Amino acid sequence: MSKRALITGITGQDGAYLSEFLLGRDYTVYGLLARRSSDTKWRLRELNILDRIELIEGDLTDLSSLARAIEQFKFDEVYNLGAQSFVSTSWMQPILTGYATGMGAVHLLEAIRLVNPKIRFYQASSSEMFGNAREPLINEETRFYPRSPYGAAKLYAHWMTVNYRESFGMHATSGILFNHESPLRGIEFVTRKITDAVARIKLGKRRELQLGNLEAKRDWGFAGDYVQAMWMMLQQPEPADYVIATGRSTSVREFCDLAFRCVDLDYRKYVSSDARFMRPAEIDVLLGDASNAKTRLGWAATTSLETLVSMMVEADLRRVRQELNH
Repeated sequence: MSKRALITGITGQDGAYLSEFLLGRDYTVYGLLARRSSDTKWRLRELNILDRIELIEGDLTDLSSLARAIEQFKFDEVYNLGAQSFVSTSWMQPILTGYATGMGAVHLLEAIRLVNPKIRFYQASSSEMFGNAREPLINEETRFYPRSPYGAAKLYAHWMTVNYRESFGMHATSGILFNHESPLRGIEFVTRKITDAVARIKLGKRRELQLGNLEAKRDWGFAGDYVQAMWMMLQQPEPADYVIATGRSTSVREFCDLAFRCVDLDYRKYVSSDARFMRPAEIDVLLGDASNAKTRLGWAATTSLETLVSMMVEADLRRVRQELNH
């Protein structure tokens, strides 16, 4: 019999790629969908998998709905990708972020503990938990220092996952993922903001791009690579926490340069920095060391940043051309 997996946040970038990956391994995939959500299924449609997924009603803020779903559908694995996941929004909605991103994970852990503690649980932790890390290269032993309500909420969910693992013997694992992007990234994230602008400028629909801190450096990988690591973690005999990253740090400025080069344009003619887009507390550099994942899981990023940027620009050129043809 095929395994059954529940994915929260299934309509997001990672949820869509993870769904595609699990379907390719003959899983029956269920997605938790809050009925108050607007229609955000475009990623699942773009991957042509929407009709192969069973969407079930439930909400991370409602423990009873989670317990009912776990009781009814008999999941083998649960991947908690659901969250208020935009860092800038977390400053405007810190309480909601704490409840959905932090407490939402605890609701799910508690529902699993009460109904079927044998379910294997994956928590989507984040490099934002490290924030102002003192070390230049970050691994699982690096001290946490979150610099946003989002990072703090993710850290609470992370430590609660560790506590449920150690207190109740649950197979509860956290993947501490560094920034991962794709053509399915939301437009509110800086990488998609850049590639969408590149497409619009190239096609004559826009003249400039204003961003925040151009010198901020991030470790950017491809989301399609990273969801494989999530699955690998839950196949291990023992639960643990893993940093997932490429080991390459690139500035926002350099990302702009790569993206504009895809359409033979000089980013310096179009990109400027605007104080309105600066974070209240900035993280200057994030660079991950995924050697533990390589040793224990056999995982390593396979998609280069240049390939990733090209994929994203091509996808946005296609989207903008479709807009113009309608």
